[in-house]
Amino acid sequence: MAKKRLHLDKQVHFPPFKYGDRCYDLSHLDAHKVEFIHNNDPKKTPISYTFYVSYSFHCFAKDFPSLDDTQRYTLMYHTQKESRPFCFRRYHLSKSLPDIMSHLDTSKLVFHGGYESYATCTVEDEKGDKLEYFVSFEAYRWQKKLRLHVKSAYPLDQPLGKVKKVNIFAIARALLQNKPLPKPQK
Repeated sequence: MAKKRLHLDKQVHFPPFKYGDRCYDLSHLDAHKVEFIHNNDPKKTPISYTFYVSYSFHCFAKDFPSLDDTQRYTLMYHTQKESRPFCFRRYHLSKSLPDIMSHLDTSKLVFHGGYESYATCTVEDEKGDKLEYFVSFEAYRWQKKLRLHVKSAYPLDQPLGKVKKVNIFAIARALLQNKPLPKPQK
């Protein structure tokens, strides 16, 4: 049975990428819902926040200046709005994105990424090595829905160092109350 696709303001499904005789499935980046339960006081009723999550093709595509025209053509992935070469490394790392986004409520790695976006880091690559993974996402409301849109995700060449954390529940509350999104905790 096919799963029902969400209707959102961003692309919700990416067709597979075909390269040679291989097909790279991208269904792990289909838009989905996540629910975060805030229960910091056992005397109060827990609060549930449902976010609709979508992903940009920047999570699995990157234009490398070193590509020649033939390579760029054979690796080109087209979306509804733009095109970029497929990146095998980003693709493999992107498989962890749904899990990362589903656990933002328990993650200790949510921080303000600048330009009103937030980010989270640290994953294992296909070899099992730990690396810093920059996941840039924006939080907003669209048609009364809480939205998270992953704008890009890629491995970092240099560690980020010390960052100031932001609580996903503070982001949710601000969105629901039409208040400015929180800045990092000092």
